[in-house]
Amino acid sequence: MSIIDDPPSDPVERPKHPGLTAERRRARLEAGLVMAGSSVSAVIIALILSAALLVLTGKSPLDVLSTMWDTATTTRFQYETIERAIPFVISAIAFAVAAKMNLFNIGVEGQYLFGMFWAAVAGAYVDLPGPIHVLFILVVGAAAGAFWAGIAGYLKVQLGVSEIISTIMLNAIALQIIDWLFNDFFRFDDGTGSLDVRTKPIPDSGLMPDIVDGRVNGFLVVSLIVAAAYYVLVSKSRFGFRLRASGLNPTAASTSGISSKKMVLVAMLISGGVAGLAGLQYLIGDAGAYGPSRPSGYGFSGLSVALLGRNHPVGIVLAGVLWGFLEASAGPLQLVGIPRSIVNVIQGITLFSVVIVNGIVNRWYTKRTTERAAARLSMEAGE
Repeated sequence: MSIIDDPPSDPVERPKHPGLTAERRRARLEAGLVMAGSSVSAVIIALILSAALLVLTGKSPLDVLSTMWDTATTTRFQYETIERAIPFVISAIAFAVAAKMNLFNIGVEGQYLFGMFWAAVAGAYVDLPGPIHVLFILVVGAAAGAFWAGIAGYLKVQLGVSEIISTIMLNAIALQIIDWLFNDFFRFDDGTGSLDVRTKPIPDSGLMPDIVDGRVNGFLVVSLIVAAAYYVLVSKSRFGFRLRASGLNPTAASTSGISSKKMVLVAMLISGGVAGLAGLQYLIGDAGAYGPSRPSGYGFSGLSVALLGRNHPVGIVLAGVLWGFLEASAGPLQLVGIPRSIVNVIQGITLFSVVIVNGIVNRWYTKRTTERAAARLSMEAGE
């Protein structure tokens, strides 16, 4: 079992459970508690290691915690945390969709930039009513991200190329293609000689309004819809069952009539489609156009959030808020002499702790589940 996935609650899962027994309900609850406990333990370990690092660098952990607490209790900081968490949640779900198929989509970074660029270009050259214009931009971004991820999926299915290698390479290729297209074809000249180079601005009808003026953009609603759709798709649908079955054991799934190659391609397309939405908060909620000042790092932060959230939608949302909190804390910490690099180190330690703790817990839980199943079979045979 991969360390990027959650431990199974029972050997065989079905898309619908109309008559779950009390035993199976307990098993599911236990699996959920194990998942949650694993992530919480990893965060606690990361905090302890981070505190030790601060002491070694001559900084006071108590001063850092005091500053973070003081800022965390302000409404402005809470809004900023939520705003920063939005792209992390979306990119984490993009990664998690592929992970359910036991695929490691490292290409979310390139996919969201590809989606953001083409959404900016297409959105600027159409004139539609407000909600339809926004929906059009979302569809274009998702389609572009799906196309770029589909390349890796096709290479995996047809040529057996590792998605890890192909998506890493496609990240770099995406950046080069975008820069070439932007500089040679889509750079907008407003005639003022401004140094703020960017694509043609998207009309106001294509911009996402704020929920809290100037603080939290309406893209928060989109991120929550994506999280809910991910839960329904993966956990409550026949497609989700086939996806998880193919990811756990492609050979066994094939004997049941499930094409693992088809599931790989579909999983990468969906993953890329979700990734294509990750950069649109910046595009239609803030900048209104694409330019060299584009955001970066959403893809790799999303990977960390997905691992911390154990690929579960609720866990991903909570982990995204934590990641947003750390990002928002960087500014206040710099004011008291704590460099931005410390926040990056804390995030790195957290990810490292999550990977190790998850691996240990998964092995322990799998062994425990196997031993319980063997004991139950032995008892039934004895009867």
